Amino acid sequence: MKQTVGILGGSGPAGRGVAVRLAKAGTAVILGSRDSERGIAVASELGGAAAGISGGDNALAATADIVIVATPWEGSVATVREFKEQLAGKIVISMVNALVKEGRELVPVMPARGSMLAEIQSAIPTALVTGAFHHLPAADMENLDSGLDADVIVIGDDVAARRTTVELVNEMPGLRAIEAGSSSLAGAVEAFTAVCISVNIRHKKHTYVTLAGFDD
Repeated sequence: MKQTVGILGGSGPAGRGVAVRLAKAGTAVILGSRDSERGIAVASELGGAAAGISGGDNALAATADIVIVATPWEGSVATVREFKEQLAGKIVISMVNALVKEGRELVPVMPARGSMLAEIQSAIPTALVTGAFHHLPAADMENLDSGLDADVIVIGDDVAARRTTVELVNEMPGLRAIEAGSSSLAGAVEAFTAVCISVNIRHKKHTYVTLAGFDD
């Protein structure tokens, strides 16, 4: 039986897009929000039970087999710390980027531990934290007819958790996982999101990352 995936902060644009593509791949998704009614409403907008997406609060999402952190970066550490016991021993995928807007650009913020992945891992030390989904345009993720054909950089220290994350990504339509390496790369991966978003703002596009040179 396929594992369930919960999304903390799943009612936001980034979480919605991941939920839609996970559900399209046949994965049961629990879309979480700070407010249970909001989570239920957004899950219903995305197709609800018919699409394999249920909704509720973040506590419900934290009960899933695999949990994705899609909350705004300012509240991500506090959110995962609240569910420290529920997340123990689970694969937790961070898609969090610490970014602030300056004019028409997004610029990266350097967290104290060098990356948001490291901050999240410190808050839930017994979880198996990986990183993925950082450079994807949310609108194109949610629109299954967008023609999205993007690569997803996957990082993390636990090899088995990293490879499970790769398998999960590869099941999602329009995405290809690229296993990059350990969490020491997280700061660079997260910061590059500022470049991607700034390019899209400047050129009014929905660009994304692809890596050439792989033999498909």
